[in-house]
Amino acid sequence: MAWLWVFLFLGSCSFTYTFETKDYVAPRFNVSLDLPPEERWKPIIEHYNFTELQQYLKMFLSLIKDHWSKPMYFIMADIYLDFLAPEPYAGEIRGIAKALGFKTSEVTLINLIYEAVMACTSIITETKEGYIYHGRNMDLYFSIDLRKLVLDVDFIRNGQIVYTGTTFTGIVGLYTGQSPHKFSISSNARENNQVLWKNALSLLLRRYPVSWLIRDTLNSAPDFDSAVEKLSHTEITAEMYLTIAGTKPGEGVAITRDRDGLADVLNLNVSNGRWFLVQTNYDRGTPHPQHDNRMYYATQALNSTGQDNINKDSLYEVLSTHKVITWGTVHTTMMSAASPEDYVSFIRSKMAFYRRRI
Repeated sequence: MAWLWVFLFLGSCSFTYTFETKDYVAPRFNVSLDLPPEERWKPIIEHYNFTELQQYLKMFLSLIKDHWSKPMYFIMADIYLDFLAPEPYAGEIRGIAKALGFKTSEVTLINLIYEAVMACTSIITETKEGYIYHGRNMDLYFSIDLRKLVLDVDFIRNGQIVYTGTTFTGIVGLYTGQSPHKFSISSNARENNQVLWKNALSLLLRRYPVSWLIRDTLNSAPDFDSAVEKLSHTEITAEMYLTIAGTKPGEGVAITRDRDGLADVLNLNVSNGRWFLVQTNYDRGTPHPQHDNRMYYATQALNSTGQDNINKDSLYEVLSTHKVITWGTVHTTMMSAASPEDYVSFIRSKMAFYRRRI
């Protein structure tokens, strides 16, 4: 199992970690899209302790098993970056590698391996008045040190915020983001996407990494419907779930993606009683494991809250409910594209999992 070697890796870690007992707001930075790609992330990297940052990012690389095929991943990463990776991501990765003193193949793999190890909960709700809220828990089962790398980023062009997203220092893609007054997006790993060689082969077939597709969509899609269309049909490297929320009543959708197309879709439909959508890491219509049935507990909490009482604070509490939040929850992001100024990520303490039982 993929999780087994993650746990074994953690057991051998010697990282120093300050045990946080309170949630806190993630740091926020600007990335200028007017700068050359190689220069965009340097000011952010310089904000961090250089030695610690190198140590944390090497943790990602340790997730690749020691195996005879391991060197091939680094060779493939260099081939991909030099010949196949689209801009601006290739340039941004080169700039980060230079700033960190890493090989470009290492930073490329750091950016791509994440799609195989995340487990998350995404929720979209619609109020009685038709207002849309979107929240997500980002869960990583090697999360202890990565809390220090979470950041919210405003991507700026000509002095204006084009889109906002949440990521980890050193990773140029987005798995959570918002296009102001248009739509918001969150993605969750699909249970069976943890086969790295399939993801690597998909890269060589010029399929898109999901986090880069999300950035492209946030940057260029003019509205909710266009975003849904692009995220539904663009070929991608890893199977994934995508939730997209708009600004108007009914603009909410949970998409299940195969690598080459749409597998399933579920829309908000208040007239049929569907005023919320919950997505975790398992296909709809299949049994969810009892040890990880976040779908059940989130649904239970939302029904208990009720549509009359849903707002950004009560949705945050749903995402903080015991067995919805997990010991691996790194951050919770709250957003509503209709009120882009409210975008915020909270880095969750380890105590959050224990203190919010119902």
